[in-house]
Amino acid sequence: MLAQGLLIRRWLLAAPRTSQGQEPRAACSSLVPALQGELDKFGGVSVSLDASQPAHRLDPTSFQRHLQDSIKQWKAEGRIAAWLHIPIQQSRFIASAAAEGFTFHHAESTSATMTLWLGHGHSRLPGYATHQVGVAGAVLDEDTGKVLVVQDKNKTTNAWKFPGGLSDQSEDIGDTAVREVLEETGIKSEFKSILSVRQQHNHPGAFGKSDMYIICRLAPLSYQINFCTRECLKCEWMDLVKLATTSHTTPITSRVAKLLLYGYRQGFDKIDMTMKEYPAVYSGMVYRLYHRELPVNLEN
Repeated sequence: MLAQGLLIRRWLLAAPRTSQGQEPRAACSSLVPALQGELDKFGGVSVSLDASQPAHRLDPTSFQRHLQDSIKQWKAEGRIAAWLHIPIQQSRFIASAAAEGFTFHHAESTSATMTLWLGHGHSRLPGYATHQVGVAGAVLDEDTGKVLVVQDKNKTTNAWKFPGGLSDQSEDIGDTAVREVLEETGIKSEFKSILSVRQQHNHPGAFGKSDMYIICRLAPLSYQINFCTRECLKCEWMDLVKLATTSHTTPITSRVAKLLLYGYRQGFDKIDMTMKEYPAVYSGMVYRLYHRELPVNLEN
């Protein structure tokens, strides 16, 4: 993967030279240093058109000439790809970059990233995000055998389901489940495990991308319902057996309710994928690993 965020060193391209007898370029172009870029460990170069780049003050035509020179330089140096990060304030340069073969890779709220494959053969650049992650929380009160369910207000079919929603950027799965449950129902809870994962492709609600839907088991920390009337039509504590057998629910909710009922009766160790945190290979970072519990003799 050609990750534009992993940077090795900053470098400065030499200004283009003119051949003998050749007309020099426009003064505004020759007076501006060529594009500055940062190399990544995969052999690509990443350029950000922020205030540190002299080129950000150019008009689109002059910028395109600088980009042409830079592309020639990158190819001569054996670079295999170029990443061009364009702030929304500099969006006038997008058409110039497209004219030189750059295509969109992704866009954020304040910038767009374009790419150009410089290597041989077809592009091996990685795509951007292909999935969205939805998380639901099955809050089970083990003392009463009841589980928290809602009916979405804007659905055509008023089926019972577990409260949930989309995970925010950099938000852990369990944190999403706890947050969404609180926002929709007013119930505080804590994460216990992952129960199931659904994968669906070409999802209309994910802009035609793929969708991952993860259902977590949560334990309640409060019990008084105060549900969000903008999102929910109904909210209640329902007997788990009733949820597992009713026809007024979604197929995935019915299936997970049966799984939850099995764990409730036979032990949650038979259904839970619990979480453990470990240090990542990247300095100062950690990751969370979800799996069934190991026997004590293997754990140690």
